[in-house]
Amino acid sequence: MAKTTKPFPGEPPTAGGPEGPQRTQVVVIVRPGFSPEQGATLLANAPAAESVSFRPLFNDTPARLSTLETSAEPAPDLSVYYVTEVPAEQADPLIQSLLQREEVEGAYVQPQATLPFIETAVRSAAPDPSVPVTPSFVDRQGYLEASPQGVDAVFAWTYPGGRGANVQVIDIEGGWNFTHEDLAQNSGGLLSGVQRADWQNHGTAVLGVIGGDTNTIGVTGISPDANLRAISVYRDAAMTYNLPQVIQLAADSLRPGDIILIEQQYSHPTLGLTTVEWWPADFDAIRYAVSRGVIVVEAAGNGNNNLDAAGYNTALTGFPATWRNPFNRANRDSGAVVVGAGNPPPGTHGRNAETGSGEVYTDRARCNFSNFGSMIDVQGWGWEVTTTGYGDLQGGPENEHYTDTFNGTSSASPIVVGTLACLQGILRAYGRIPLTPARAREVLRTTGSAQQAATGRPLTQRIGNRPNLRQLIPLVLQTNTWSGVQFTGSLGANATGRWYTFNWPAHWHVVWTAVPTTPVPGAPQLKIKTQVERASDGFITYWLNVTNLSNRPLNFEGRFTVLGW
Repeated sequence: MAKTTKPFPGEPPTAGGPEGPQRTQVVVIVRPGFSPEQGATLLANAPAAESVSFRPLFNDTPARLSTLETSAEPAPDLSVYYVTEVPAEQADPLIQSLLQREEVEGAYVQPQATLPFIETAVRSAAPDPSVPVTPSFVDRQGYLEASPQGVDAVFAWTYPGGRGANVQVIDIEGGWNFTHEDLAQNSGGLLSGVQRADWQNHGTAVLGVIGGDTNTIGVTGISPDANLRAISVYRDAAMTYNLPQVIQLAADSLRPGDIILIEQQYSHPTLGLTTVEWWPADFDAIRYAVSRGVIVVEAAGNGNNNLDAAGYNTALTGFPATWRNPFNRANRDSGAVVVGAGNPPPGTHGRNAETGSGEVYTDRARCNFSNFGSMIDVQGWGWEVTTTGYGDLQGGPENEHYTDTFNGTSSASPIVVGTLACLQGILRAYGRIPLTPARAREVLRTTGSAQQAATGRPLTQRIGNRPNLRQLIPLVLQTNTWSGVQFTGSLGANATGRWYTFNWPAHWHVVWTAVPTTPVPGAPQLKIKTQVERASDGFITYWLNVTNLSNRPLNFEGRFTVLGW
């Protein structure tokens, strides 16, 4: 496949800002053990070596990144990633030079993101001088209502914690208005990075969907009690772009069970707009976050593309030999929840037709722009989303802007984030273990209001179901208790043996005992020590060390009790 070494058309340059000198980032993947000090040697004979920077892609010491212990499946080795910045025309020669070096496993151009929403004509909405304060627009937020129309956030709010209390969310993109009148109660502001003014409305709209304030004006978010913060993909005044590092920074700022939202999409050089995890560094950054127990919600992208297409099996030049297509989760799995965009009910806001096609909305059918495929887990509204920002529903001062036309997988993804924040808030309020990334994906895929077909968009073009909190809440709160015998064993006199049992769901609480089957009164017969392996985000392996304390052989049962799930 032809290699691409310049920013894709319509994307911002890597460095220098929208009007500055265009420089391209090249991601370099080195063999383990490589140190930053070796960078000068690596680039000694590279084209334009005198103008090439070389630094770790991720924000920590290589030693810590490669040895960090995690709470779930082993984290990837982020210490092998470095980045250089060169003039765009010198990227190809640099990549070719680097790929000749024994220390280099891969080198490719870091793509630049676009926002996953659809540009539409914005209606002018001058302020009404007869209205002294912003009215309530909650009746226009159909996505809050009961299924199948919405996710039934109103039902979640009847539970303790159901508004997302004690849940942290970090939105990853490039701009927000944190002084908006309806984002005052639980906004933690910008955690890191530099804002881009032309992305501000988008981020403001995303935050309003998740956490618009509970009050009598404007909108109410799905999880208005969640703490919302943001990290910008632009790292400095030169607008240096680094999504992988930002994902890592967000993960390090959150607890297990908290949520990251990735509001970005990349452009594949031949297949169009697509999901960011297809690129190696972005995939490993997401997997790093998931390995820490943080739920990552990722927009599927607005390319109208089949993510199961064979073209995605072909690596770009410079990808490492170990790369496999992550859109096929049998190859490898980032652990993210991937969100497609579905149509709202027809007649929402008095409008019936999809922009660009004129086709009447079929509720929960795939939007005409949404990517689709077997990896997509769940859908949210892709049109007609009422939220903060833009000013087409209410104009006037910027802090009083509202829209009812937010769209794309951009609007779908925060709907899913808000749903998950409601669930995590309820679980924490009940003293329960929050959903792991794997469990979050599982419950979203197995519940909800079913996807529907539309003309030219059959159910085989999967975007998943629309979440339904009335189904999800009892599912995640359910408890069950039972006991059983998992295995039997024999031990000689004073001997110790080890047994293991695997694929136990990580959200189950399991207690193990070893019980002799032959009565011998007078002294203890067996001792058991349980060791636990987090084999993956979703499954536990138990290692059971059993010691015969007696001076005669004995048989025993390995018994389990599930205390809750």
